[in-house]
Amino acid sequence: MAARAGTLLDHLRAQDDATLGALLRARPDLALPAPADTGVVATRAGVRTSVGRACEELDALHLAVVDALLVADADQSPVDPEAVLALLGPTVPRATARAALDHLRALALAWDFAEPDTLDGGRAAILAVPALRDTARRHPAGLGRPAAAGSAVLADPVAVVAALPDDQRAVVEALDTEGPVGRSRAREGDDSPVARLLDAGILRRVDDETVELTREAGLALRGDRPLGEIQAVDPMPAPRRQDPATVDATAAGEALETVRRAEAVIAAWSAAPPAVLRSGGLGVRDLRRLAKDLDVDETAAGLLVETLNAASLVAVSEDADAVWCPTTQADRWLAAPPETQWVALARAWLEMPRQPSAIGQRDSTDKLVGPLSDEVRRPWAAQVRRRVLARLAEFPEGSGPPSVDALVTSLAWRAPRRGGRMRDDLVRACVREATALGVVAHDALTTAGRELLRTARRPDDDPDLAAAAALRPAMPAPVGHVLLQADLTAVAPGRLEPELAAAMDRVAEVESAGGATVYRISENSLRRALDLGWTAADVHELFATRSATPVPQGLTYLVDDVARRHGRLRGGSAASFLRSEDEALLAEVMSLPVAASLELRRLAPTVVVSATPLADVLEALRAAGLAPVAEDADGAVVDLRPRGRRTAPRRPDRASSGGSPSLSDDQVAALVAELRAAVRAATAPRGAATVPGSTRQTASATVAVLADAARTGRTVWIGYVDAAGTASQRVVRPLRVGGGLLEGTDAAVSTEEDPGSSVSFALHRITSVSVLTEQ
Repeated sequence: MAARAGTLLDHLRAQDDATLGALLRARPDLALPAPADTGVVATRAGVRTSVGRACEELDALHLAVVDALLVADADQSPVDPEAVLALLGPTVPRATARAALDHLRALALAWDFAEPDTLDGGRAAILAVPALRDTARRHPAGLGRPAAAGSAVLADPVAVVAALPDDQRAVVEALDTEGPVGRSRAREGDDSPVARLLDAGILRRVDDETVELTREAGLALRGDRPLGEIQAVDPMPAPRRQDPATVDATAAGEALETVRRAEAVIAAWSAAPPAVLRSGGLGVRDLRRLAKDLDVDETAAGLLVETLNAASLVAVSEDADAVWCPTTQADRWLAAPPETQWVALARAWLEMPRQPSAIGQRDSTDKLVGPLSDEVRRPWAAQVRRRVLARLAEFPEGSGPPSVDALVTSLAWRAPRRGGRMRDDLVRACVREATALGVVAHDALTTAGRELLRTARRPDDDPDLAAAAALRPAMPAPVGHVLLQADLTAVAPGRLEPELAAAMDRVAEVESAGGATVYRISENSLRRALDLGWTAADVHELFATRSATPVPQGLTYLVDDVARRHGRLRGGSAASFLRSEDEALLAEVMSLPVAASLELRRLAPTVVVSATPLADVLEALRAAGLAPVAEDADGAVVDLRPRGRRTAPRRPDRASSGGSPSLSDDQVAALVAELRAAVRAATAPRGAATVPGSTRQTASATVAVLADAARTGRTVWIGYVDAAGTASQRVVRPLRVGGGLLEGTDAAVSTEEDPGSSVSFALHRITSVSVLTEQ
């Protein structure tokens, strides 16, 4: 029996390749796994899960059209499209409404009914997918079910509602505003407003304690706005315009600060890695300590450690006493230029399936959510970030929404079914995090952020490299000098050149960081530089050539004094040894209280040895007020400072997009071709079965039929099961049979001018074959 005309399958089969391809692109779940034919696509398009996923992407206007379809009962019988559009009211332009309805047709959520003779006058009709009602809200447009047959309200709903007394009208208006369902134990015949409304058929009883406002009464009450007030366009106000250079420069400053703080975390956790909690994650005390050291709040510190973990720059060590420490990948990151460092952090934040803003909140068991814990994981977090940034990317460069609240309202209009209050909070948190990291500034997406967000256009196109290149000119030029102060501090009026920054890290300690970094020069910091092999002349030259202000005399005296006492006592490994030309100095060392614990033993007037490692000996002597240095076999100064802990990097935790993967143009074209071939195969006139009485031939019979068709140039119909187990039908013109393969051309698209694309099939997967009759 032929399929009834007007079904969704008929609608899809009638579409051209471009329309069918657009449907698969818009709803990729219909194409995965690859459908055997258009019937499979039609079946999937009507499944509740797929329909619900498609509706999640609809904005408020399109959902209002869905409500109109359901109010008109288009999911049950054909309705006039104009009647559906009329339900949207006069505030929605008719052209806008038609375009929205056309989009629902393109998504296969509705289709034109192919039997107009069933309607009076032969008018056009439209049908909706039945699953729309299952996925829609319980009461479309806030309207209840139709009134029961025979109710008085059915005769003239407008007149009945208009004649209601004030007490009854108040009940009806409350139900229309709050929802059509209310609680009442009133019974028909009682002397109460609800009872009289039940008698009039304006309300209908749901159960003993629940009543419902009928659809007809609700429509009559709303007048010319049957579905209520509808926002037909994105409610985003006029954008706030900024100079793109100002936006990029502001964000570049935040990016540099983010990189500096990340370097500080790596340095701190190299020297003193915090322990991993028994339940996983980082302790609250460790987070507070880190926030204090970085001079930021705990929210910013939590975001930073989550980003570092997502970038595989810190991870849990693999030893028995697990700690959070930098990975070996951190050393390569530290050596990279600042713009490359920033891109690694920004990319990790954009794609990590975690919600740093949840840190410090209470979970379902009223426990505090800690950083780096499993409770922070949110698989859909990356999708929310991309939605927010994609909305910002729609503004011209340098421009953004007038406020974050306006952005929240716009995104809520674009996807009403995605979230609610939680969604709005996530949007605000996303903007805060993006601003803190330098992806957004002044609520506008930066040039580097736009590059970071886009996808590669060709194989050699790397958005990360493009983002780094976009950030580089916005960053302030490195400064090649410092300002020495009389209080033994040095001020860096900006980002220092890498060579100068490394030198200042050797001779001074960072006292405060920010737009201008303040370094503190002390006896300990100078001794550290001398321990690394510098001389007093090297330190004097650094200050003389790199300071834009005169070198304070007190600083010169301090350098000379530290250098004069430095290195008079020299040590080596015996496990370790100490040597000095000053015999009195060694005698002083042997008289120290720590000499016994260090197991010092004097071998000669100028030599002392110890069984304690040299690093421990030197640390103890320095604590006692001496200034020893380590030397190698040639007498050169060596650095024995610990290098910090490292662990193997982990594979970055990346979440999926949250929906079906997108399809490329080539994939869509191939799928459409497969569907067309399946339709051709299903409708092709086949001859008698090759093997009488059997629909599944033996392997030898199959090969014989195919070989004969290749020799005579005949076209065949084959049944085929691919590696995924999907059965399909194809029409093929065989060219060669051998080596376990059937090679030929796709007869569904071939012509005399165009022989069609080459195809091949494994012989053992061909389930049946028939030679087609001549047409």
